[in-house]
Parts: sequence; C-alpha cells; structure tokens
Amino acid sequence: MPALRLLLLLLRGLRLGKLRASAGLASAARAHAACCWTPPRPSALPSGPGPRPGLNLSSSPCLRPATTAAASPHAPPACAATMERAEAGEINSNECENESRKKKMSEEFEANIMDSLVDMPFATVDIQDDCRITDEPQINLKRSQENEWIKSDQVKKRKKKQKDYQPNYFLSIPITNKEIIKGIKIVQNAIIQQDERLAKAMVSDGSFHITLLVMQLLNEDEVNIGIDALLELKPFIEERLQGKHLTLPFQGIGTFGNQVGFVKLAEGDHINSLLEIAETANRTFQEKGILAGDSRSFKPHLTFMKLSKSPWLRKNGVKKIDPDLYEKFISHRFGEEILYRIDLCSMLKKKQSNGYYHCESSIVIGKKPVGIRDLINEALHRETMGLKSKVKQIKEFLLKPETQAKIRRELFEERLINNSNPANAIDFSTTLT
Repeated sequence: MPALRLLLLLLRGLRLGKLRASAGLASAARAHAACCWTPPRPSALPSGPGPRPGLNLSSSPCLRPATTAAASPHAPPACAATMERAEAGEINSNECENESRKKKMSEEFEANIMDSLVDMPFATVDIQDDCRITDEPQINLKRSQENEWIKSDQVKKRKKKQKDYQPNYFLSIPITNKEIIKGIKIVQNAIIQQDERLAKAMVSDGSFHITLLVMQLLNEDEVNIGIDALLELKPFIEERLQGKHLTLPFQGIGTFGNQVGFVKLAEGDHINSLLEIAETANRTFQEKGILAGDSRSFKPHLTFMKLSKSPWLRKNGVKKIDPDLYEKFISHRFGEEILYRIDLCSMLKKKQSNGYYHCESSIVIGKKPVGIRDLINEALHRETMGLKSKVKQIKEFLLKPETQAKIRRELFEERLINNSNPANAIDFSTTLT
C-alpha cells in the first residue's frame, strides 16, 4: 500500500535523525567529561616519551592530541584517550552496547509501529486518495454504472408514460372545399351500394379533416397549455409559408391494413411543408410538458371510413375493406384544400351541430378568399372564444377565498341592516287588503 510505505519512510527518516542527534549528544558528553577531568597523581610514571604498551594511538582520532598534551604535564588532557587503558576499554564497550541497544530498540519500535498502523483506520487508504489523485478507470466505471441506472429508470418511466398515454385531443386541418366533400360522398355511396353493412363505418361529411398531431390533455390547465402551444405555432407557419398559400391536392384512395379507408394526399413539395409543420407542432407541445405524438410516422391522409366505428361489423363477418369496393376511384382527383386554419379539437366531447369536433381554439393561417357565411362563422368563433375566456376569468375570481369571504360579509351586513330597520318590514295585512 503506497500510503503505508510513505509513512514507513517518514518514520525511518525520523529514527535516523534521532540516532544522529543522540550520537552527537554522546560525543559532546564525552568531550565535556574529558575536558573537565583532573587526572590523579601517578605513583610511578613510565620512563621514556613513548606511549604506554597496549594503547594504539594511531587508530583513534581522539588519541592524537595526547602527544601535544604530554609536553605539558600540568595541562588538562584534551581527550578521553589520556585515561588509563582499562577506562578507555570501558568507554569503547559502553558505546558498542549503546549502539546495539539503540538498534534493537529501533527495530522493536518499527515493529510496534507496523502493528499499530495495520489497526489504524487509514491503513487501507491509498496515497492517491490522500493526495486527491483520482483513478480514472474507477470513476469512469462508477459513472457508467450511474448512467446505466439513470437510463434504465428513464426507460421504465417512458414505458409507464406510454402505457398510460391515451390521446384525447388532436390538431385538425378541417376540410371545407365542397368539391372534395362531394367527391368523398360519392365514394361512400358507391361502397354502401355494394355492401350496406359498411354504412356504419362511414365518417360523416362534417368531420372530414387531416390530423396533424395527437396528444393527451387531462384537465383544464393542460388544455390551456395546449392552446398556448397552438398560438405559438402561428408565427412559425406564416414565416415558413412566407405569405404564400399551402395548397393540399387530394388524389386516389388507400387503406391502413384494410381497416381504415382514406383519400390520399398527392405527391409534391406541399408534403414536405406539412411534415415540417407537424414536426414543429410536436416539438412545441412536448417542450411545454404535454404528451404528444404517435409511434407511427406521420402520414397525412383524409379518413372517410373505418371499421372500428362499429364493432358490430366484425361480429357479422366484416373483417376488412375489400379493395374491389373502391377500385374505380383509385386515381380519382378529389380537389384541393388550402390550409387556412388549424384547430385544437377533442376526440371525446360532444361534436358540434354541423358534425365537426368540439373545438377548444383555432389559429388562422394567412388569408383565404371566403364567402359571407365563412366570415360570419369566423367572427362567431372569435366571439365565442373571447366569451369563454371571460367566463373562465370570472369563475376563477369567484372561487378565490378572499372573494367568497367578502361576499359572505356583505350579505351578513345587509341582513343585519334589514333586521334592525322596521321600516323595511312588509305589512302583509295591508298588501292583502
């Protein structure tokens, strides 16, 4: 473990420093003792200037100054080497014992330190953690695991939302061209003449539309959010069209799995423009927190019949739409519709008297040459939307606690005034006579 090695190196450095310090103190003590020592008067001094036998002067540096000290018999010895042979031997043996004792103590100290460090809480801590050195593979592994958990949680939430997602509103482009409506009714009648049971599968002429986007709006607040999102679409669509009309030509008939019959939108650049509007609408509604869109790719179409309108048909053997029923209308031109209005409609609320869906709000795109009836309907629609907004504001105002408290207080005060004023009392006897 790098942390443990580092601590051991530090401890060894401290031990060596202590040993050097203790050795220096011992040398200083010996020098002090030698300098302050007064030799006893010898009983008999050996003759001759040479050293005593058995004393090696050249091997010890402390004995070299003794030759100069011997020239002055009354001067104190400069080193402990001027002591007797036995005393010098005692000093050397003591130093060896001290050195061995210190070495043994240091080894025991180191062993004790090792044993204590193992039990300490930081014994298993890496030096990389202490020095804030991150381990990239470990961090990346943890991050990847966290990302996996987050992704799995998001997938679970998405699946739950998809499971609970039941669209009940949609953006509608109403079909108002009478030529298109007339052509579709001809097709419907031709199919019914061949199989009367399919009359229950036909869509009423007042409900013809192109679905631009489906969504789920669960309460009035979400409906208001949806209205705001629809209003935000208007400037984008007008900027995309740059003042031009978006013409939608219809030609031919197709089906979805022989269960839904629809009039096709002819090929052309108008499809790309419509797809771009649909994608922007989807993004705008989702950014406002509304569940919108469909798992299927957007394919603009005009539905005129679907077997799901009547479960009775399947029970009576009608399980698909026979292509032979509409064969002669495969390439029929139905006419053109100009995009001038987009509605936010409810799938579940009661339809209007003309057969069209309940409409929460609308936006008008560009200008369209319209007749008197269309102008009247558009004006009535705007007035209705304005009145609905005012009624909503009044309702919210009356539901406020302070408003209700004020109304109660005023009614109570008026009742007290009427009870305290006898002039306001009605004499029924005079009124009856």
